[in-house]
Amino acid sequence: MSQMATRNLLVPSALSQTTNSINSYYATNPPSFPNSMLRRLLFYSSKSTQSRPNSPLKFRPILLLSSALNPPIRIFAMAGKDQTFTASTSHQNKHTNRLASEHSPYLLQHAHNPVDWYPWGEEAFEQARQRDVPIFLSIGYSTCHWCHVMEVESFEDAGVAKLLNDGFISIKVDREERPDVDKVYMTYVQALYGGGGWPLSVFLSPDLKPLMGGTYFPPDDKYGRPGFKTVLGKVKEAWETKKEVLVKSGTFAIEQLSEALSATALSDKLSEGLAQSALRKCTEDLSESYDPKYGGFGAAPKFPRPSEPQAMIYQSKKLWEIGKTSEAEKHLKMVSFSLQCMARGGVHDHVGGGFHRYSVDECWHVPHFEKMLYDQGQLVNVYLDVFSITKDVFYSCVARDILDYLRRDMIGPNGEIFSAEDADSAESQNSTKKKEGAFYVWSNAEVDDIVGELATPFKEHYYIKKSGNCDLSQRSDPDKEFKGKNVLIERNSAETLASKYGIPLENYQEILGESRKKLFDARSKRPRPHLDDKVIVSWNGLAVSSFARASKILKNEPTGTKFNFPVAGTDPREYMEVAKKALLFIKENLYDPQSRRLQHSFRNGPSKAPGFLDDYAFLISGLLDVYEYGGEISWLSWAVELQETQDEVFLDKTGGGYFNTTGEDESVLLRVKEDHDGAEPSGNSVSAINLVRLASMFTGERSDRYKQNAEHLLAVFEKRLKEAPVAVPLMCCAADMLAVPSKKQVVLVGKKDSPEMERMLVSVHSSYDPNKSVIHIDPSDEEEMGFWEEKNPNIPAMAKSNVVAEKVVALVCRDFACKAPVMDPKSLEALLLSGKA
Repeated sequence: MSQMATRNLLVPSALSQTTNSINSYYATNPPSFPNSMLRRLLFYSSKSTQSRPNSPLKFRPILLLSSALNPPIRIFAMAGKDQTFTASTSHQNKHTNRLASEHSPYLLQHAHNPVDWYPWGEEAFEQARQRDVPIFLSIGYSTCHWCHVMEVESFEDAGVAKLLNDGFISIKVDREERPDVDKVYMTYVQALYGGGGWPLSVFLSPDLKPLMGGTYFPPDDKYGRPGFKTVLGKVKEAWETKKEVLVKSGTFAIEQLSEALSATALSDKLSEGLAQSALRKCTEDLSESYDPKYGGFGAAPKFPRPSEPQAMIYQSKKLWEIGKTSEAEKHLKMVSFSLQCMARGGVHDHVGGGFHRYSVDECWHVPHFEKMLYDQGQLVNVYLDVFSITKDVFYSCVARDILDYLRRDMIGPNGEIFSAEDADSAESQNSTKKKEGAFYVWSNAEVDDIVGELATPFKEHYYIKKSGNCDLSQRSDPDKEFKGKNVLIERNSAETLASKYGIPLENYQEILGESRKKLFDARSKRPRPHLDDKVIVSWNGLAVSSFARASKILKNEPTGTKFNFPVAGTDPREYMEVAKKALLFIKENLYDPQSRRLQHSFRNGPSKAPGFLDDYAFLISGLLDVYEYGGEISWLSWAVELQETQDEVFLDKTGGGYFNTTGEDESVLLRVKEDHDGAEPSGNSVSAINLVRLASMFTGERSDRYKQNAEHLLAVFEKRLKEAPVAVPLMCCAADMLAVPSKKQVVLVGKKDSPEMERMLVSVHSSYDPNKSVIHIDPSDEEEMGFWEEKNPNIPAMAKSNVVAEKVVALVCRDFACKAPVMDPKSLEALLLSGKA
């Protein structure tokens, strides 16, 4: 973002030594990447960059390394202090390139640059071969602040455009539309440099081998370091004089990366005891990185990496079950305090709901203002989990806040859920200049004018000051870009301030809500940040899961709970309908029932990219949640069907685990088995949990196959689970779930649409237990009975023998050996909480 902070790169010493050796080889030898170094790199680089896209940097590191440059160029470019920039309008009539016919919002943003951009595809590759020139590949996404900066500084500049058009074939890629292409070249830059980010800038040979690369480049030489124009000249010169060395180096790098990233299992299952020790080590490492003052795990900039609290909550449950209550409470307190600090901080949009991408400071105050769908869906589930355990409506209200933001601002006319909102927007209706945070920040005078007579308590509650409030940390606003501006943050409790002003707490909360609504209405008249209305299957899967789970978990809020804006006080059952509509959109627009395959994304039609592993894994997870929280059997049936396709297309049947791509696109040079749980969980981690859940629902050969695939998958990543489990928190949970000796099932028998079934579903989901499966069946429904007859005959047998008129019968089972039937929701709830189930 525009206020920048220095980042300490986590680069292992072996990587530094290898990079230095590359420098010394520039004249005669290609770089060498030992496998041990690369495997270590995958942990360090993913921790420092993959969960930190578009990182804010005062000295933004940019690397350009190649054995053909003498000496190799190393750039640490200082971004300018004022990152206000002019909206891209001046070239719309003067220039139009091939991107104008694309669907991606990011590509369309560049459709009127003077650069002769190509989309990723054979036309561009053929032009590069015919002209015998290198390719300049620029990868970003539509809500990326530094991508906007580089566009304005370089890609709208006629001089830069001439250099690119004369000496290169220039290709633009939307990383959200083509994560497979991004993965190849981001991995390359990380291998050379130990870090990365967007925009990603890489030079390729015509056969797509990487030659050299970096991230953001300023246009001109600054501070004794070369700018983008100089870099283009150096690359052009190197291509003309040392082409063979460049190509040989790139080819060798891809070969080494391919070998390192296509891990295979040495066994068909994990070593004995590793599942438990990995989870323990992961949560111990997280505990050591915990910030007791401001919450969260790790130092600034702070990212809400949801897999971290998920692992801590899971371990807390396990510790509680074995009687280690003190340790369990300690783990849970770290999570609950972190969630409180995030929700009260500026990283949370108090006025409109939802969460921004991350906080640049340690106190969760000043954020990078973009909002991403994948954050919202995952954070809802974490807040729901803590509510399930504590029954504290603080957490349920934050979950509602996020869901209501999505319903209001991020859902299309046919139920599709959009991808992201930008950090940048114009400061006024008549302004052509965009600035990060302009939509979200307030002056003291604005709050006085808008809120009116109740502004005083409101301003104290949200730490609003005349001089501006971005002063809580040296990291918050080092360049004073927000001088006189305020980012809302709660620094005092509502109870304390209500008492101070002599206002009953409930009335005080209403005043805050009414004041937020006034600010919301005023803010709605400002120029909005760009909405990326692309529909991504994987991200929709994450959101679907949260809407489905909320539909039942939130029914456990106390009767009479009061809600204040931006929380709408929705009947939780409506959230299930949101989930189903999103699924229906995907099924109708991004799924081919003949081939049983998904497409990755949609905007004005399906994208050219096929579905990737994450699309299948995250969607299957969402489908399982929709079914288990009360949805129709058709959603479970689709999940089973998609799992079959995923196994057919992505599974390494010999080596174990899932590749991230189909392997059918020859232009994608790496086929990777991803494991890192970053800003998004890895497809393999989610797949492992999906397989455990499916194995618990079914019996016989089908259940055995799911379990065996999960065992083999985890064995692929045994080294990671043993040496660096904190990089894979969700996979640690999956490994432990698989190791649970007997699986718990709760089978509900009765009419699906009855109030009794609703009450039983609410009861069964009232407590946190990730190791239970919920199956519900109506004995009079032929479709359901037929489905289960084929896949698990135990279920229809239970249904036939437990029919009670006007009642729903609950059977709590271990591996389908069941206790006595229960017909009262409270009794079921008590049984599940007792530990005797």
